[in-house]
Amino acid sequence: MRHKHSAGMQISLKRVDHAVLFEASNSRGHTVRIEGRRDMGGSESAPTPTEYLLMSHAGCTAIDVVELLRKMRQPLVHLELESQGHMEEDRLPKVFTTIHLHYRLFGDIQPEKAEKAISMSIEKYCTVSKMIDSVARITHSFEIISENQPQDNNPM
Repeated sequence: MRHKHSAGMQISLKRVDHAVLFEASNSRGHTVRIEGRRDMGGSESAPTPTEYLLMSHAGCTAIDVVELLRKMRQPLVHLELESQGHMEEDRLPKVFTTIHLHYRLFGDIQPEKAEKAISMSIEKYCTVSKMIDSVARITHSFEIISENQPQDNNPM
Protein backbone atom coordinates (compact mmCIF):
# COMPACT_ATOMS: atom_id res chain seq x y z
CA MET A 1 0.00 0.00 0.00
CA ARG A 2 1.43 3.36 -1.00
CA HIS A 3 1.19 6.29 1.37
CA LYS A 4 0.52 9.77 0.15
CA HIS A 5 3.26 12.18 1.13
CA SER A 6 2.21 15.62 2.23
CA ALA A 7 2.96 18.50 -0.07
CA GLY A 8 5.94 20.43 1.24
CA MET A 9 5.83 24.16 1.71
CA GLN A 10 8.56 26.45 2.92
CA ILE A 11 8.48 30.09 3.96
CA SER A 12 11.49 32.22 4.92
CA LEU A 13 11.14 35.19 7.25
CA LYS A 14 13.62 37.94 8.07
CA ARG A 15 13.45 41.07 10.17
CA VAL A 16 13.83 44.25 8.11
CA ASP A 17 13.86 46.99 10.74
CA HIS A 18 14.78 47.43 14.40
CA ALA A 19 11.21 46.87 15.53
CA VAL A 20 8.60 44.31 14.41
CA LEU A 21 8.62 44.55 10.60
CA PHE A 22 9.43 41.34 8.73
CA GLU A 23 9.64 40.18 5.15
CA ALA A 24 8.36 36.71 4.31
CA SER A 25 9.17 34.87 1.08
CA ASN A 26 7.99 31.62 -0.40
CA SER A 27 10.18 29.19 -2.34
CA ARG A 28 8.97 30.70 -5.64
CA GLY A 29 10.29 34.17 -4.75
CA HIS A 30 7.05 35.95 -3.83
CA THR A 31 7.52 38.37 -0.95
CA VAL A 32 5.20 40.12 1.51
CA ARG A 33 5.81 42.30 4.53
CA ILE A 34 4.30 41.47 7.92
CA GLU A 35 4.28 43.78 10.92
CA GLY A 36 3.29 43.70 14.55
CA ARG A 37 0.65 46.08 15.84
CA ARG A 38 1.51 49.67 16.83
CA ASP A 39 1.42 48.76 20.56
CA MET A 40 4.23 46.26 19.85
CA GLY A 41 6.39 48.79 18.03
CA GLY A 42 4.87 48.57 14.57
CA SER A 43 4.42 51.59 12.32
CA GLU A 44 1.35 50.27 10.48
CA SER A 45 3.29 49.85 7.23
CA ALA A 46 2.12 46.26 6.63
CA PRO A 47 -0.69 43.88 7.61
CA THR A 48 -0.46 41.95 10.88
CA PRO A 49 -0.24 38.14 10.94
CA THR A 50 -3.92 37.86 11.92
CA GLU A 51 -4.97 40.20 9.09
CA TYR A 52 -3.02 37.94 6.73
CA LEU A 53 -4.94 34.97 8.12
CA LEU A 54 -8.25 36.65 7.18
CA MET A 55 -6.81 37.59 3.76
CA SER A 56 -5.60 34.04 3.23
CA HIS A 57 -9.00 32.65 4.20
CA ALA A 58 -10.80 35.08 1.86
CA GLY A 59 -8.45 34.24 -1.01
CA CYS A 60 -8.80 30.50 -0.44
CA THR A 61 -12.58 30.49 -0.52
CA ALA A 62 -12.78 33.02 -3.39
CA ILE A 63 -10.61 30.75 -5.57
CA ASP A 64 -12.90 27.81 -4.74
CA VAL A 65 -16.07 29.79 -5.48
CA VAL A 66 -14.76 30.97 -8.87
CA GLU A 67 -13.84 27.38 -9.78
CA LEU A 68 -17.08 25.84 -8.46
CA LEU A 69 -19.28 28.39 -10.25
CA ARG A 70 -17.32 27.75 -13.46
CA LYS A 71 -18.00 24.01 -13.10
CA MET A 72 -21.69 24.83 -12.50
CA ARG A 73 -21.61 26.85 -15.73
CA GLN A 74 -22.57 30.07 -13.96
CA PRO A 75 -21.61 33.31 -15.78
CA LEU A 76 -19.50 34.91 -13.03
CA VAL A 77 -18.06 38.19 -14.26
CA HIS A 78 -16.42 39.45 -11.05
CA LEU A 79 -16.20 38.55 -7.37
CA GLU A 80 -15.55 40.71 -4.30
CA LEU A 81 -15.43 39.45 -0.74
CA GLU A 82 -15.36 41.13 2.65
CA SER A 83 -14.28 39.25 5.73
CA GLN A 84 -14.95 40.37 9.28
CA GLY A 85 -13.26 38.52 12.12
CA HIS A 86 -13.98 38.97 15.82
CA MET A 87 -11.60 37.92 18.57
CA GLU A 88 -12.01 37.22 22.25
CA GLU A 89 -10.42 40.29 23.80
CA ASP A 90 -10.03 38.92 27.34
CA ARG A 91 -8.10 35.82 26.31
CA LEU A 92 -4.48 35.16 25.40
CA PRO A 93 -3.73 34.29 22.78
CA LYS A 94 -6.56 36.22 21.19
CA VAL A 95 -8.15 33.88 18.67
CA PHE A 96 -10.90 34.48 16.16
CA THR A 97 -14.22 33.28 17.55
CA THR A 98 -16.35 34.31 14.57
CA ILE A 99 -15.58 35.11 10.97
CA HIS A 100 -18.24 36.41 8.61
CA LEU A 101 -17.66 36.33 4.86
CA HIS A 102 -19.80 38.47 2.56
CA TYR A 103 -19.52 37.65 -1.13
CA ARG A 104 -20.52 40.02 -3.92
CA LEU A 105 -20.99 38.00 -7.09
CA PHE A 106 -21.31 39.91 -10.35
CA GLY A 107 -23.17 38.24 -13.21
CA ASP A 108 -26.44 36.44 -13.78
CA ILE A 109 -25.76 33.80 -11.13
CA GLN A 110 -28.57 31.58 -9.84
CA PRO A 111 -28.86 32.19 -6.07
CA GLU A 112 -29.11 28.47 -5.25
CA LYS A 113 -25.90 27.79 -7.20
CA ALA A 114 -24.16 30.66 -5.42
CA GLU A 115 -25.21 29.30 -2.03
CA LYS A 116 -24.08 25.80 -2.98
CA ALA A 117 -20.66 26.97 -4.25
CA ILE A 118 -20.03 29.13 -1.17
CA SER A 119 -21.15 26.42 1.28
CA MET A 120 -19.09 23.75 -0.49
CA SER A 121 -16.02 25.97 -0.34
CA ILE A 122 -16.33 26.86 3.35
CA GLU A 123 -17.40 23.41 4.57
CA LYS A 124 -15.45 21.10 2.26
CA TYR A 125 -12.78 22.53 -0.03
CA CYS A 126 -11.12 25.60 1.47
CA THR A 127 -8.03 24.41 3.33
CA VAL A 128 -7.86 27.57 5.43
CA SER A 129 -11.52 27.20 6.52
CA LYS A 130 -10.83 23.64 7.65
CA MET A 131 -7.82 24.81 9.68
CA ILE A 132 -9.78 27.47 11.56
CA ASP A 133 -13.35 26.15 11.76
CA SER A 134 -12.62 24.29 15.00
CA VAL A 135 -11.95 27.59 16.80
CA ALA A 136 -14.01 30.14 14.86
CA ARG A 137 -17.64 29.96 13.77
CA ILE A 138 -17.64 30.82 10.06
CA THR A 139 -20.78 32.41 8.65
CA HIS A 140 -21.52 33.83 5.24
CA SER A 141 -23.87 35.93 3.18
CA PHE A 142 -23.89 36.93 -0.45
CA GLU A 143 -25.43 39.28 -2.93
CA ILE A 144 -25.70 38.88 -6.67
CA ILE A 145 -25.23 41.96 -8.80
CA SER A 146 -26.69 40.95 -12.15
CA GLU A 147 -27.65 42.74 -15.33
CA ASN A 148 -31.14 42.83 -13.83
CA GLN A 149 -31.86 43.59 -10.16
CA PRO A 150 -29.34 43.01 -7.35
CA GLN A 151 -30.54 40.23 -5.05
CA ASP A 152 -29.54 40.16 -1.41
CA ASN A 153 -29.39 36.74 0.20
CA ASN A 154 -28.34 37.33 3.76
CA PRO A 155 -29.12 34.30 5.96
CA MET A 156 -28.44 35.91 9.31
